[in-house]
Amino acid sequence: MLFLVISEPRPEPPSSVTAQRKKFWDWVAPLQASGEVRSIHAKVGRGAVALFDVPSNEGLHRRLNEWADIIPAQFQVHALIDPDAAKAYLNKS
Repeated sequence: MLFLVISEPRPEPPSSVTAQRKKFWDWVAPLQASGEVRSIHAKVGRGAVALFDVPSNEGLHRRLNEWADIIPAQFQVHALIDPDAAKAYLNKS
């Protein structure tokens, strides 16, 4: 299941959370290597945008809780459809 996740960290001075921001990148690296995180990008200012490919809603829930334990944030979550699946659906009509 594909999900686009956009984080909005708590409004703290960036310099006060530098260590946590480094810890975040260490946390996400193995998820990228496994393909569970297809891509991740830092936002200008603070926050990140990630494309998760997880087997279930519960899997995403677990990852977002881990993320928020490192950097407390609000998340916008958008369920996505793989482009090939979307095209196949349209071709059935």
